[in-house]
Amino acid sequence: MNKVKSLFRARWMSSLIFLILLFLITGIADPAFLNYSSIISCFNTATMYTLLAVGIAFVIMTGEIDVSIGSTLGLTAAMTGLIAQQGGSVVTMLLVCVAAGAFIGLCNGLGVAYFGVPSLIFTLGTNSVVRGMIYILTDGRTVENFGGAISSYGNKTLLAGITVYYAIAVALVAVSHLVLTKTRKGKYFIAVGDNAGGANLVGISVLGTKILAYVLCGLFAGLGGFVFASKYGQVMTVAGNGYEMTAIAACVLGGISLSGGLGNMVGAALGAVIMSSISRLLVFIGLPSTYDNTITGIMLIVIVVVDALAQRRSVEMARRKRLLSKTAEHTPEGGAKQ
Repeated sequence: MNKVKSLFRARWMSSLIFLILLFLITGIADPAFLNYSSIISCFNTATMYTLLAVGIAFVIMTGEIDVSIGSTLGLTAAMTGLIAQQGGSVVTMLLVCVAAGAFIGLCNGLGVAYFGVPSLIFTLGTNSVVRGMIYILTDGRTVENFGGAISSYGNKTLLAGITVYYAIAVALVAVSHLVLTKTRKGKYFIAVGDNAGGANLVGISVLGTKILAYVLCGLFAGLGGFVFASKYGQVMTVAGNGYEMTAIAACVLGGISLSGGLGNMVGAALGAVIMSSISRLLVFIGLPSTYDNTITGIMLIVIVVVDALAQRRSVEMARRKRLLSKTAEHTPEGGAKQ
C-alpha cells in the first residue's frame, strides 16, 4: 500500500496523467485518434525529443542549463549525411556523432564548471559557434541524396509498431534512470543540484559531476543527430533549431526542477512524448499546425511559472518549519512562553 501511495506522489505521475487526459480529450474531439496506430505514432515521433530531454536532464538536475543541444543535433546530423554521401558505414557515423557531441558537451562543461561562466551565456555562445560550423561544413546547402544502410533504419519497426530507434531510446531512458537512482555516482547529479556546497563538503566532486553532465548531454544530442539524418534523409542548415526549448519544456513538464536537485528520467521521457505530440494532436482537434509554436511557447511559460511557484512554496514551508522548531526550543516545559 505504501508503495502505491509513493508511486502516485511521484512527480512524473502527473505527467503520465496529463498525457492520458490529452489523448482522451483529442479522442473526444475526433474518435479517429483513439486507435493503436495513431497513439503509437505519437511515441515513435518522440524519439529525438526523448534523447534530447534525457541528455539535458542530467544538466538541469545539477542546476545548470544547455541551450546548444539543438545546434549540436544539427551539426551531427549534417556530419552523418556527409559521411553517408561518401558511402561510410553506420558504425563510423555513430562514432563521429557521439564523439562530436561529447566534445561539444566537454567544452560546455569546462566553460561552465571550471571557468565559472553562467551556463545560459556560455551555451548560448556555443550554440552560435556550432550553428556557424554547420554552415561552414555544408557550404550553406542542404545535405541530401544520401541513402545506404542509414536510410533503411529510419522507420523500421521492431515490435507492435514501435520503431527501432524509439525502442533504443526507451532502453537508454531505463538505463539512465537506474544509474541515477541505484548507483552512488548517479545520485551525485541530484546532490549537486540540490546543494552544491554541501555536496562538496561530503567529498562529491561538483566540478567533475557538472562536466560529466554536459558530456552526457552532448552525447545524447549527437545520437539525436544520427536519428534525425536517418529519419528524414536530408539535413538543412537550420536542423535542430528550437529543439532545445522543447527538450527543456519536456523536462520541466516531466517534473524536473529548473533549479536542480529534483526529477527523474521517466518524467523527462513522458514530457518528450507530450511535447512532440502537440502538432499531431492539433490536426485531430481541428486547429492548423501554425498554432504549434504558440501552444508550445504557452506550455513552456506555464510550466516554468508553476515550477517557480512550487519552489517558492517549498522554500517558505522549509523556513516555517525552521521557525517553528526554533520557537519550540524557546518554549518552557509546561506550556506557554514566559
